Amino acid sequence: MFLRLPTFQSLPALTRDGRLLFGTRSARLFAYGFLSVILVLYLAQIGLSEAQIGLLLTFTLLGDTAISLWITTNADHIGRRRMLILGAGLMVFAGILFALTGNFALLIFAATIGVISPGGNEIGPFLSIEQSALAQIIPGERRTQIFAWYNLVGSFATASGALGGGVLAQALQGEGVSPLASYRVIVIGYAMMGLLLGFLFAGLSPAAEAPPAERNSGSPAGRFGLHRSRGVVLRLSALFALDSFAGGLIVQSIVAYWFHVRFGVEPALLGGIFFGGNILAGLSALSAAWVAARVGLINTMVFTHLPSNILLMLVPLMPTLPLAIAVLLLRFSISQMDVPTRQSYVMAVVSPDERSAAAGITSVARTTGASLSPVLTGLLLANPVLFSVPFFLAGGLKIVYDLTLYRSFRALKPPEEIEPLRHGEE
Repeated sequence: MFLRLPTFQSLPALTRDGRLLFGTRSARLFAYGFLSVILVLYLAQIGLSEAQIGLLLTFTLLGDTAISLWITTNADHIGRRRMLILGAGLMVFAGILFALTGNFALLIFAATIGVISPGGNEIGPFLSIEQSALAQIIPGERRTQIFAWYNLVGSFATASGALGGGVLAQALQGEGVSPLASYRVIVIGYAMMGLLLGFLFAGLSPAAEAPPAERNSGSPAGRFGLHRSRGVVLRLSALFALDSFAGGLIVQSIVAYWFHVRFGVEPALLGGIFFGGNILAGLSALSAAWVAARVGLINTMVFTHLPSNILLMLVPLMPTLPLAIAVLLLRFSISQMDVPTRQSYVMAVVSPDERSAAAGITSVARTTGASLSPVLTGLLLANPVLFSVPFFLAGGLKIVYDLTLYRSFRALKPPEEIEPLRHGEE
């Protein structure tokens, strides 16, 4: 039987706010992809060493952790739209300061306070708040499918941004613009896209906000908004932090830098590689809904993630550029099937009034894990002997995550998987 992708049938369930949230994700992920291909190249051009770049990326993610925790745990009673607009403003702030200065201390400040995505992936408070709003305005039985489309849209946007950033940098350099100046144009473009994102968030209606009973309560129930599901959320958060620590070792901007140094790949080709990779990743995320409907969310998360991690470790072992690209793209083709299933699983196994907090805390755990690894990667990249070690370390730790997740949560099924079993017993 051939693998079938979900159809568009779930998308009519989206309200105007739902469609707008799809639009904000597209704009944001385009900006992240646009910057990610040239970010490390830009930092190297302004004179930062590999160790300084790794430290800067770590502060980027550490600052995001603290800010996102405050924003996401207060969004439901302060206002989701207000917090999303604030996040967009932090994107603008970081982009402008990165473009204006090469001072390491100021860059650390901008990285810590602002929102910059080193890997082209989600960062900041946006995803957690958007997921909570989507889960509130869509039918539960269509949650995984809509989350799959939501991730597909994001992957296509990241891919388009990566291609656009790489091609623009190469075109500017072809016209005689210096590499540094061409990269700075892209950083400024990132800041401008933050303005667009803020404008889109301003169009959300009150229906996207938390229900009045939750907003008016004054404070979340329990610590950080959790009560019944605290144990589950904390265990998931610990595992997600491990997975993200591993992922932080090989974020997209670092992989782009690795290809540039190892094979001499220019920005336009780097953009093309990550365009194709993110398209494949988006399709893999979409197919996850079909697989999960048949084998369950946890099984889909684990048994599609394991082979992608093996492929990750094979990339640096490839002797030629075409083979390295082929293995990387093959890895992309299955690497994101765990993402919509993971998001849907978290929303399913917690109480409805814990969703914003659960999404925020698990997201912060992922960012915390990812924030600790770039400084290690910077040190490894600075040593020619250890230049490819991040791929092996990342793949190995991700395999440990997969096996531990399966052992710990295979028995905790979401409601939509329990009901068919009960009907079968009857």
